[in-house]
Amino acid sequence: MNAAAPRTALLTLALSAALGGFVGTPLTAEAKTRPAAAATVDIPYEEFTLPNGLRVLVHTDRKAPIVAVNLWYHVGSKDEPAGRSGFAHLFEHLMFNGSENAPGEYFTPFEAAGATDMNGTTNTDRTNYFQNVPTTALDMALWMESDRMGHLLGAIDQKTLDEQRGVVQNEKRQGENQPYGQLWEVMVRTMYPKGHPYHHSVIGSMNDLNAASLDDVKTWFRTWYGPNNTVLVLAGDIDVATAKEKVARYFGHIPASPTMAQPKVDVAVLASNGRTEMEDKVPQVLVQRTWNVPQVGEADADLLDIASHVLGASASSRLDERLVHRDKLVDSISTSNYGSQLSGTFSIRAMVKKGVDEARVEAIIDEELQRLIKDGPTAEELARAKTDYRAGFIRGIERIGGFGGKADALASCTTFTGNPACFRESLATVANATTDSVRAATAKWLGNPSHTFVIKPGERKPLAEEPSVKPAPFELPAVDAKYSTTASTVDRKLGIPKVESFPSLSFPALQHATLKNGSKLILAERHDVPVVNINYEFAGGYSSDHGGKLGTANFASQMLDEGAGDLNSLAFKARAEDLGAQVGAGAALDGSNASLSALKENLDPSVELFATMLRAPRFDAGEIDRVKGQWLSGIAQEKARPQTAALRVLPPLLYGADHPYGMPFTGSGTEASVTAINREDLLNYQKQWLRPEQATVIVVGDTTLAQIVPVLNKHFGDWKGEGAAPARVEAPQVARPSASRVFLIDQPGAVQANIYAGQLVPSVKDGGAVQLELSNDILGGSFTSRLNMNLREDKHWSYGAFTVVTQALGQRPFLSIAPVQIDKTAESVAEMQREIADYSSGKVPATQAEVTKVVDNDLRSQPGAYETARAVMSTIGGIVRYGRPDNWVEVRNAQVAAFQPDKANAAAKTFDANALTWVIVGDLSKIEAPVRALKLGEVTVIDADGKPVAGKAK
Repeated sequence: MNAAAPRTALLTLALSAALGGFVGTPLTAEAKTRPAAAATVDIPYEEFTLPNGLRVLVHTDRKAPIVAVNLWYHVGSKDEPAGRSGFAHLFEHLMFNGSENAPGEYFTPFEAAGATDMNGTTNTDRTNYFQNVPTTALDMALWMESDRMGHLLGAIDQKTLDEQRGVVQNEKRQGENQPYGQLWEVMVRTMYPKGHPYHHSVIGSMNDLNAASLDDVKTWFRTWYGPNNTVLVLAGDIDVATAKEKVARYFGHIPASPTMAQPKVDVAVLASNGRTEMEDKVPQVLVQRTWNVPQVGEADADLLDIASHVLGASASSRLDERLVHRDKLVDSISTSNYGSQLSGTFSIRAMVKKGVDEARVEAIIDEELQRLIKDGPTAEELARAKTDYRAGFIRGIERIGGFGGKADALASCTTFTGNPACFRESLATVANATTDSVRAATAKWLGNPSHTFVIKPGERKPLAEEPSVKPAPFELPAVDAKYSTTASTVDRKLGIPKVESFPSLSFPALQHATLKNGSKLILAERHDVPVVNINYEFAGGYSSDHGGKLGTANFASQMLDEGAGDLNSLAFKARAEDLGAQVGAGAALDGSNASLSALKENLDPSVELFATMLRAPRFDAGEIDRVKGQWLSGIAQEKARPQTAALRVLPPLLYGADHPYGMPFTGSGTEASVTAINREDLLNYQKQWLRPEQATVIVVGDTTLAQIVPVLNKHFGDWKGEGAAPARVEAPQVARPSASRVFLIDQPGAVQANIYAGQLVPSVKDGGAVQLELSNDILGGSFTSRLNMNLREDKHWSYGAFTVVTQALGQRPFLSIAPVQIDKTAESVAEMQREIADYSSGKVPATQAEVTKVVDNDLRSQPGAYETARAVMSTIGGIVRYGRPDNWVEVRNAQVAAFQPDKANAAAKTFDANALTWVIVGDLSKIEAPVRALKLGEVTVIDADGKPVAGKAK
């Protein structure tokens, strides 16, 4: 649970939420005045197994012409021999570097076909690869997946191994470079004894990664990557007959690998309580108490989910009530229960307020835990947790693929329990849970010894690594004779199957009405899951803070759900959880919105709660003070994170401090401005900007116009604004600097530098906006873009480098971004500068192949991109905020289809490599001199507030 504000996110989320304001909005709600019956939710499937052991699950969902292809290999870091930690994850990276019959980047044909939700991940227990593809591209996807399963080793050489080793090591540096970033490594070493499969982290040690050899790669592949150790899920626009034919055609010839024994379940309950204290460059103390608990698939693991909800994982939890609201000792408190194959992890995490003795917090955590162990949850808490669990499942199964979609649910259940429908057992366990059963599970597992980790402000010390040891000799076992292959009918010498046709996008029709209060209504029907999503779109936003107190718009918006009507903050949150609803509000540069996500069966009471939040927020003085304290702590956290530190100082440097956009992109304001915000400021913002006139209600979900209009009019119809509505704040034009400027922020001890290069480009309403965005895609907007292929795949100095053109009514920021290893900072800056200069000057113009790739990916990905109500809501939100026509998708698609190299190169001239504003966050003792030697422009050392550090400009 995220109780602290400002709710800072890392780069992409921060930018999309701050500048666009649509991506992060919750969704879901229904439309009848009479409660609907609770919907039955399930993931029906059929299955079959090939003679070579490949187990295949098929789920049919015809809502969109796309298919999720999801492969789970039953191998993870638990299977790594001593001396080769991190190898499973390293191998996952190698699998994206081409196969014998498809050399080159694995992503390339998928980008051309318009794949979405494409990635690969590794954890302790499994490695998975997944993508959603247009139905007509299924043969290509299955050919590609089968080629890397059956024909990989000939494509891997020492160069590829070294390249991906470097990428993974930068991924490790990127994680450790964050505040509190050493905790996970220390935690797994502490919670599991040496020799336990979970004793080391998934990403492994630098020493072991350096020791990995080409022979290790080949042995690992032959041991674990056979069809008999794999589950394939196909979900979406497919049936089992089609699946049987295609899967047999592409995978049937691949021989099985040895049948490897899985490690035995070993929860490794601690023998005694323990404590580890660490120091880090952090703004406040973190306390985390952790237990080893039962593995995934156990009923007690599901019951501990309920215990977690009651104790600290919900906004109305006991620890929230006690530590955040009543005693005000922490800025945030959360609990989590994460199940793995051999064991589970239950944690309680608190961010302790400055000046508070963490011992007081720990004592109260234990007091509340013992109360739950003794008495269990109340009937009300139990019902609330059950509703939340069911609502989460319903929202999750809207997606067929990607992280946490239906394909993931089936694959996970099959891999870890052998039963594809184990999610049904979990749903039943939770539905049938009682106070006694939850109490018993809590007592059994959280009554055991735990380990407390405390991270305090101070100097970070590098974690010591043990030398890599030579793995024990390993002889590959024989393959089980029960497995066989079928003759291949695919001539792989012909290359990747061509995708000859593509499904067209069917964007839902936009229906219009006007509410009695004057608000416009736009409805897009989506009947895939029993959920209705409502966004109330208003003017205002960060830019309305201009001339006042920065952060007011976002603070006022996010205070709306901190109590309304007769409900105080906790009671309001509890009511939302009782309904299975998600209610919230937030602001962006050019506007704000309030959002509701409700179960269809609870639409009317959910809309009533939503209306109370907007019409009668309490803005209680005590809650304002509490949230203000959380915001101030959040600003300190933003300054400690290299990404958000840069996002705070960039806007004033790009726009000027007196510009309406010249404020932190996080929307959190400054310590001084937030401290000065009072109740009157919030009431004024509500009165001026959160009003029905000129506002638009967007509804996406399982309802009709005839159903939703009466519900909205019932609760909003007589709502009226007071006085005249203010005019929208206009953002004046800003001239570019005459030369590039470089600003450095010191982060002593950093193992990475975070590089940002920014520049203002024309508004989203400019006639060439679409062309500029497509041109940017060539430079750095996709995995196979120029910048990422250079710094990640070629140089392997970065885990990922990209460029983005954000959304804004005024001039908008173009940003080039790269977190890089510290000893390659200057070299990376030089490469970024060169890539931008070569492209914008026409020295290395866009090619037809690059343009075709960008156009194809954009147009062909849309059936998958609009799979969810969230995505549809985002596009409609853009139509409203930026004054676009209803048929904007078609208008934009026509511009995309007409995009050619001449237009790409004309748009690229918008970028000026000689007028960039650079912000680089890193250890100045290592990067300052090399960066100055580049002579990009005037160099100024600034602090996290953007103020020059005396004597450091040159």
